[in-house]
Amino acid sequence: MPPPLLPAWPLARPAARPLARLLECITLWGALWGGALWAQAPAGRTLPAGYGGTETCQACHEDTVRDFAKNPHYSLDTGKRLDWKARACESCHGAAKEHAESADVSKIFSFKTADKRQVNEKCLTCHGGQETHRGRLFGAHNRNNLSCLDCHTVHQTHQERLLVAHVDALCASCHTDVRAQFNRPYRHRLPEKAISCVDCHNPHGEQPPASLQRVSANEPVCVKCHGDKRGPFPFEHAPVKLGACSSCHEAHGSANPRMLVRSQVSQLCLECHANNLTTLGGVPPAFHNLRTARFQNCTICHSKIHGSLVNREFLR
Repeated sequence: MPPPLLPAWPLARPAARPLARLLECITLWGALWGGALWAQAPAGRTLPAGYGGTETCQACHEDTVRDFAKNPHYSLDTGKRLDWKARACESCHGAAKEHAESADVSKIFSFKTADKRQVNEKCLTCHGGQETHRGRLFGAHNRNNLSCLDCHTVHQTHQERLLVAHVDALCASCHTDVRAQFNRPYRHRLPEKAISCVDCHNPHGEQPPASLQRVSANEPVCVKCHGDKRGPFPFEHAPVKLGACSSCHEAHGSANPRMLVRSQVSQLCLECHANNLTTLGGVPPAFHNLRTARFQNCTICHSKIHGSLVNREFLR
């Protein structure tokens, strides 16, 4: 078929430099010619050299192809990304025509025999630009050389996000010490499925500590639920403003009320408010006799301990 004719330039078009005019003509000619070919291409157009197509893979891997049709990656086969239409298997495993003819596994990319770095590179070819991977280099999973396939499955769809198990059970399979903390008396309600590990942590990686996610104005993820502690306050408590919530609280579970790191409030406060050179807080006034019970629970008086709108001493 001859290439489509270029439309005549409007008479009122201002004169352009010869090189610019030539580039415009080439661009327009290519767009029109390519569009004409695409419009007339048959539905089963010829595959690129070396590719066999999904139907060829299905001849031997019928169960795998059937399961694959039920997960989000199948959109490659249906043409939502035209560059891989009818070749979804080969978008990950590479051109497979030689493999189909010889049944030689070495002719394709095998995720079972490849090392974890190669597996991750394959997955990140498409997923590397996603927002959830923005802190991947900081993540403990990346530093410990975990593979994407340690948590995700590609062909089957048993769980959301193509996970091999429920997200909390999957995390607990490695983080057994953290799982035990949720059995303490005072804890976040993760066993009741009120929250999930990924509500607070980004498993693909986030800035330290602990790959914790950020919310709002790059603030700790705790304020997503505990918004009343966010502020801003005219009178701010330094640990809340400059430190982490874990300075005073156990994040997963604690044996102490309010998930505190110490059994008595006064012991926690005196870690900073003591008369020595290694602490940052002010020394309690002389009338605070810590041998009496009335002064051993600091938050009875200093109730606005996370920050106050009216009082520098965090009183009511």
